[in-house]
Amino acid sequence: MARNSLAGKSIGKSKSAVYFANNVDARLKKNAYNKKYHSSPSRVKYRQDLNKANRKAGTYGNKDGLDKSHTKKNKLVNEKFSLNRARNGKGNNPKKK
Repeated sequence: MARNSLAGKSIGKSKSAVYFANNVDARLKKNAYNKKYHSSPSRVKYRQDLNKANRKAGTYGNKDGLDKSHTKKNKLVNEKFSLNRARNGKGNNPKKK
């Protein structure tokens, strides 16, 4: 399978990635929670709405670097996916302003 060309270029592991790699029980518990959470009807609908909006805008899968953002006045607007997904910080990093 080809590597996602939009994925980050970092080759290091985050603290949480190292932790879950070394703690099998914790990783299994986390994966079970994520499976339950992301298969809930509200999450499925959320993903469907975003995918539909991305397809309608022509940005779905074309590698233009754009994503739909919910953050601006409850409207879906185009935004660079790196900014959209990094807004709330990663792990222990502070929020980006």
